[in-house]
Amino acid sequence: MPAIRLAVAVVSTALAMSRHPVVRAGVRAALSNPQTRDAAVNATRNAAYNAGVVARHLLGRGRSS
Repeated sequence: MPAIRLAVAVVSTALAMSRHPVVRAGVRAALSNPQTRDAAVNATRNAAYNAGVVARHLLGRGRSS
């Protein structure tokens, strides 16, 4: 269970940070540049893929679907 609590803490912290006005302004400024936007899209896709790999590793292939 500690892994689940850690995951909940990370997600709740990320949500709280994403709602901060300074963070939103910085993201808006960074994403106005097309090259930065493409890098952010690629980083998001890589993070989602890696999260799936970790989930499959922890849960096993039979339980993830």
